[in-house]
Amino acid sequence: MIIEVPFFKPYIGEEEISKVVEAMRSGWLTTGPFTKQFESNFAEYIGGDVEAVAVNSATAALHLALEAIGISEGDEVICPSMTFTATAEVVRYLGADPIFVDIDPITLNLDIDAVKSAITKRTKAVMPVHFTGLACEIEPLLELAEQYGLDIVDDAAHALPVDTSCGRVGNTGFRATAFSFYATKTMTTGEGGMLVTSDPEIAARARKMRLHGIDRDVFNRYTDKKASWRYDVVAPGYKYNMTDIAAAIGLVQLNRCDSFAVERRTLATRYSKELTGLPLKLPFIPDVDAEHCWHLYVVRLTDSAPVKRDALITLLKDAGIGSSVHFIPLHRLSYWRDRYDLDPGQFPIADATFEASLSLPLYPGMTEAEQTHVIQTLRTVLES
Repeated sequence: MIIEVPFFKPYIGEEEISKVVEAMRSGWLTTGPFTKQFESNFAEYIGGDVEAVAVNSATAALHLALEAIGISEGDEVICPSMTFTATAEVVRYLGADPIFVDIDPITLNLDIDAVKSAITKRTKAVMPVHFTGLACEIEPLLELAEQYGLDIVDDAAHALPVDTSCGRVGNTGFRATAFSFYATKTMTTGEGGMLVTSDPEIAARARKMRLHGIDRDVFNRYTDKKASWRYDVVAPGYKYNMTDIAAAIGLVQLNRCDSFAVERRTLATRYSKELTGLPLKLPFIPDVDAEHCWHLYVVRLTDSAPVKRDALITLLKDAGIGSSVHFIPLHRLSYWRDRYDLDPGQFPIADATFEASLSLPLYPGMTEAEQTHVIQTLRTVLES
């Protein structure tokens, strides 16, 4: 009998279900007390003097952050080509231009030298991505920000919890950080995200803009003594607020976040041990465990591998094993390629990484038997 191993499955227990039922029975389904509590708990979890603004996706968090720091038409924001399209699309929402750069061949994070070379008079911000959950280089980016007067907004969709010498991601000195609670992330709310910042002006602006530019939070409108229908619209905002149903899941998942991270690190450590010797480039492992939360375990086939990436994915699927690819670099996608006249030769590391890489199954609750099946299948295919 074939052991079925999905690429990912979320860990949802009875506590999450009970908390959602509690939220539904409260009579308050949209942004309300559960969301407020989730924001407070999340800010405390990140640590330091930060504020957290709950929204319906990390994409929304990135958009709100860029809007709050004043990114507008004609500006440039530097980001890696090796990322999900959301990182760049929020720049276009504001009429600005994403400037794509290549990645480091070892960490697969943003190449700092490439960032330096891409800075122009129009550059207003840099958006690093903590790819697969590995912390990007914080200090060099902070130095660049000071030297050139840039803002840093980090895409931390993969990076919870990740600790660095500069603090936990979300509290490292960058202007703002966006986290994702999509189903595949370390913790989930189904769909959802969080903007975290130590700048109270950014937080205040994001709270207004996440709900139509209204100057009063919906929960505030219905809990203070001022008439609920009295409010002002300060800007044409968005519909980005998180629901209390989602926040209820988040409150429980946040309590599990540390244990989820431990499980992920344990699984990643075993992969790295058991896959050594195969024609694979294994992920970079930092000196400090806490600098990587292993949202993804990405391997790269070497030139000596007996099969190519796509064929390996098919063979894994035939064995009942799910896998994925992270990511198709943005310079290969038609909108970005055609708008900015991009060519693979501009991004040799990202391009080669894409051609050879795949992400292996890794999730809390993954059994030893499931992981063993993945490892043995890879050995059977790659040692042939």
